[in-house]
Amino acid sequence: SEAAEAVGAPQHVLRFWETKFAFVTPVKRAGGRRFYRPQDVVVLKAIRKLLHEDGLTIKGVQKLYKEQGLAALAAHG
Repeated sequence: SEAAEAVGAPQHVLRFWETKFAFVTPVKRAGGRRFYRPQDVVVLKAIRKLLHEDGLTIKGVQKLYKEQGLAALAAHG
């Protein structure tokens, strides 16, 4: 829930993004709890900005990642 608050998106949205973006990989703790590292939060913020503010589609974000890499994607956040 802390990551969801930091990103500004509900927890279920973060879990959905894990299924759509292979580069979103939180560490799984005991009991299946997810732990998002600080760099994960930066990437998630960039995804939220690209989808909700810049108007990209999920496929658009995937294409941006494929063409420019994770560092360029994170720079949008």
